[in-house]
Amino acid sequence: MSAPTLEKAPASATRHATPGLVRTVLRLHRTALWIWLAFVTFTAGLLLWLTGPGADATARKLEKLGYGGGVMEAAYTSDPLLYFTSGAYNDLFYDPDTLITLASFAIALFAGGPLIARELESGTAQLAWTQSVTPARWLTAKLAVPAAFIIVGTGLLTLLYRHLWSAHSNLLIAGIGPRSLYFSLGPATVAAPLLGLALGALIGLAVRRTLPALAFSGFAYFLVYAFRGNHWPFQGRYQQPELHSRSSAITSTGAEISDPGCYTNNTCLAKHDIVRFTREYLPSPDYWPRQLLETGVLLALTAVAVALAFAVLRRRAAAV
Repeated sequence: MSAPTLEKAPASATRHATPGLVRTVLRLHRTALWIWLAFVTFTAGLLLWLTGPGADATARKLEKLGYGGGVMEAAYTSDPLLYFTSGAYNDLFYDPDTLITLASFAIALFAGGPLIARELESGTAQLAWTQSVTPARWLTAKLAVPAAFIIVGTGLLTLLYRHLWSAHSNLLIAGIGPRSLYFSLGPATVAAPLLGLALGALIGLAVRRTLPALAFSGFAYFLVYAFRGNHWPFQGRYQQPELHSRSSAITSTGAEISDPGCYTNNTCLAKHDIVRFTREYLPSPDYWPRQLLETGVLLALTAVAVALAFAVLRRRAAAV
């Protein structure tokens, strides 16, 4: 039996093979696809809830109790979602970001294990290479199909998150949290899981064993995540410039005064004749330069990982 190569297949074979490859990938990994769709649906639903009912209820209470320590107390309601999570609106605001980060880890694990290494370990990939599918087209389909779902899913969540920020970031307690979220949401949110996909595929091809590939893929993406959190230009927790906010209190006459920091002290509120509060986060001119730079670095690393994956595949295919 001749060794499979990375040579381009005839045009007619390519036209017939491509739809079949896509269908095969979708059918083989339909469980992972349904999990991804469920994740996107749940996270989008949470973002929409935070934009609508959750924000409305919190805003009404913040008008009475103000910011600072009173924010946390004010955000508790009888809403089932808040009761279930035992958290406040301020905490829930950051949960979709945590979910997206966890999804990026899951994508790296999936790419390293079930997507690549399991097929190499079971011999399914080698069998496909002896048919009308070249190794290069096999890997292209394996990467392109999940990449399309990743781009659409994370792109949608990022747009919803930016809309939530624009509409209701004023409900957040000032500090590191809003600044970290503001500078992390953008094109880089989409590029990060793509890097996880590429790293997982590279490791799966190199290791060719499912369980070790899962372990190494998770560790590799953890290193990426840790590096992003502590090195410029990545949007690490302490790497962003200050995000300025403007907070003030409104008296019963409609006059706007500086927030006296009454928290939940009713005597203080009555003394200053405060009936509600307002806050506005000011946009930073550093957002787009930093966001685009980080996105470019992530995409460049993704391209390198994909190129290395094809190089490893070429060697593996030649050795079959």
